[in-house]
Amino acid sequence: MGNSGLKQHYETAKKTGTLKLSQRKLDEFPQSLLALAPLLRTLDVSENKFVHIPNEIGNFTLLRQLNVNHNKLTDLPEALGALTKLETLNASSNQITSIPWTIWKLTRLKQVNLSDNHLAEFPPMFCDLKFLDVLDLSKNRITTIPDAAVALHVVELNLNQNQISTISDKLADCPRLKTLRLEENCLQLNSIPSKILKDSKISVLTVEGNLFEMKQFANLDGYDNYMERYTAVKKKLF
Repeated sequence: MGNSGLKQHYETAKKTGTLKLSQRKLDEFPQSLLALAPLLRTLDVSENKFVHIPNEIGNFTLLRQLNVNHNKLTDLPEALGALTKLETLNASSNQITSIPWTIWKLTRLKQVNLSDNHLAEFPPMFCDLKFLDVLDLSKNRITTIPDAAVALHVVELNLNQNQISTISDKLADCPRLKTLRLEENCLQLNSIPSKILKDSKISVLTVEGNLFEMKQFANLDGYDNYMERYTAVKKKLF
């Protein structure tokens, strides 16, 4: 993309606060982009060839939406912690192996998509974020849902297509968790805590594609309690 093309996008961004530079074959942040730091609320640099995001991203303090999906990122910069107005972060379809602890500063986050990356451990830095509604960690390499996950405030947690074999029963105590997606993992039938079925607020629990038959799942202690919640929610929808 030539400078003239970028310039036109920048002029538009100055008026709208939105800059979309997806599918531009960019392999690094254009330096000229930094001039827009005080203005942008939405930045979309998806479907490029970025290997890393520079620390200068921390200057974009008005950002509410950041989309970096479908790049070649292996990590996210600690400077992301400066984006305290950020509400939506999409970094799916990269090669990310770790998340910076500074994420815990992003107290306005509502939606985070980190699907299709290389995360091997559950990222606890998303716990205690009071407004985080949806956390998508599907298509990673996570093996365990740890005790720390009890501090999540999400309504929906997507862990489909990981390698999960262990779930902490403390997940049942998540205050807002209603949808838990665990399809295509490595769960044995006895890996599903009965407390989650009996005592949680979870009303949608998807576990197809694990190491048991779904008819066995229906025989678990607490399944009837879960189905009561599931049915009650379905009735509200109609």
